[in-house]
Amino acid sequence: MSPDVRIVRTPAVALALVVLYGGLRVYWELGHMPERMSPIGSDLIVFTGWAAVGLCAAAAAALVVLMAARPDGPLGWAPPALAWAVGGALIVSGALLLLDVVSVVVPGLGMPFSWAGALSKAACVGSGVLLWRSAAAYRRRAAGACAACGRRSSRVLARTPGWAFAAAYVSVAGCLARIAAQAAVGFDVVPYRAGAVAFEIEFLLAGTLLPLALVHRFGRVWPGWVPWLAGRPVPRRLVLWPGAGVSGGLLAYFGVALGQMAAERLSGGVPFSGGDLPEAFFWVAVPGYVVWGAGMAVAAWSYARRTRIACASCGG
Repeated sequence: MSPDVRIVRTPAVALALVVLYGGLRVYWELGHMPERMSPIGSDLIVFTGWAAVGLCAAAAAALVVLMAARPDGPLGWAPPALAWAVGGALIVSGALLLLDVVSVVVPGLGMPFSWAGALSKAACVGSGVLLWRSAAAYRRRAAGACAACGRRSSRVLARTPGWAFAAAYVSVAGCLARIAAQAAVGFDVVPYRAGAVAFEIEFLLAGTLLPLALVHRFGRVWPGWVPWLAGRPVPRRLVLWPGAGVSGGLLAYFGVALGQMAAERLSGGVPFSGGDLPEAFFWVAVPGYVVWGAGMAVAAWSYARRTRIACASCGG
């Protein structure tokens, strides 16, 4: 597909999705909301109720502006800035999608699950991602974008830079901090004990092997001990998509949680009071998750630039 087609198609698909999703939320707010759509009851956080409808309307307006505005105008920066802000709000509002993904990947945990809630959150997060991609498409229309690939000045990385290695190992450190917090209170103190072994295995792989695969050679070329695949290129999506998905989910979900904890403490309250875990556990575990996600996001960005095919025209 040519860059010009993608530039037009992405905002159109995004607009169709936010209009349909906004219409569904209006229907729900008129008295047809399903009873329980997440482990905490509501499907969305931060922007809920009619505020979620307003967020969809803002997203639709931002997309219309992106498609109609001129990037070279005096306020050419404003439409993508609006799109990034509204898209971020959509992604944060659907952050509980992370729990639904965990429920599907590790079904034995016994975590409450609703298909209606999961699809709603997926539509919310998907709308935000498409809004961000639409903002990127808008920037491609600006002067300086390559006519052949639509990219700007960012070029393929010839090698993995030191800052990417640092980010990957910081990500691993965040995961280990979370494990240390759990070890301090005891591994028997967990919300969902059924299926915990499978969850811990996948947890460790996502917190150690995945960020390291984003920066080390075994994430690009199958190592010699892998039967039948040794020496062959690792499919880019096999590493990049989980890296981007896990980092985005961690940052959205636990970023909101950390903000709520700080607000609760500043207002004189005690975060997560009344549970089996002490407050100190959350002040180690939640920042650990955020560090894990942030480091992996940087490593994933490096991996994306390291493994993409260079444009024959601009080299980007």
